[in-house]
Amino acid sequence: DVERSRGLGDVYKRQILIFAGTTEGRALSEALTDAGIAHTVCVATEYGEIVLKENPLVNIHRGRMDQEEIRHFVEKGNFLAVVDATHPYATVVTQNIKAAMKDLSIPYLRLKREREEGRIEGVRYFEDHEACAEALCQTVGNILLTTGSKELHAYAVREEIRKRLFVRVLPGVESIEICHREQIPGKQIIAMQGPFGTELNEALIRQYDIGVLVTKESGQAGGFPEKIRAAEHTKIPV
Repeated sequence: DVERSRGLGDVYKRQILIFAGTTEGRALSEALTDAGIAHTVCVATEYGEIVLKENPLVNIHRGRMDQEEIRHFVEKGNFLAVVDATHPYATVVTQNIKAAMKDLSIPYLRLKREREEGRIEGVRYFEDHEACAEALCQTVGNILLTTGSKELHAYAVREEIRKRLFVRVLPGVESIEICHREQIPGKQIIAMQGPFGTELNEALIRQYDIGVLVTKESGQAGGFPEKIRAAEHTKIPV
């Protein structure tokens, strides 16, 4: 009937909301676009916006939001569903999204990244970045830090580590500014968009004479297996 058709039309006009910032988030946006589904993508930085493909079906919101701002944004947008495709280590963001959506009648979906099962033999694991930085003080040689710019301070604050540190970060203004703030010289900044293959990881390790590789357990989408293989091939510790 007319009323029912009108109701369905309202549903079709409503969008999916994606909190992105990962390879999976971009892939989901592209999949929805290919299916002709309009959606909104929330990204934290200018670079996060740049790497998204432009399309009339995609609306982009740039800028970090706290819990209250997220709730207001979701309520104002009248979305069909909210997909949390943020980085697995961005736990605060996920907590804020969940808390903001409490008691809302909108589905919350978490797009989870594939993770390696169990610990890898020969790799040293640490509970936090500070503990890892402490252990690095007992090592020799250059360090390839692939944990991103947000955790850089835990390592750069130690001068003995900073002078050996080669940091691989996203080629965005925010990441570069953090490197400069932490007194990382330009010759020690590798600004590239990943994930990277084993061969490129090996090339960087050899180019910068790397003695130790530091990484998050970032799963298949984050290029974690390729980092491990590159370290094995070049015989450096992780």
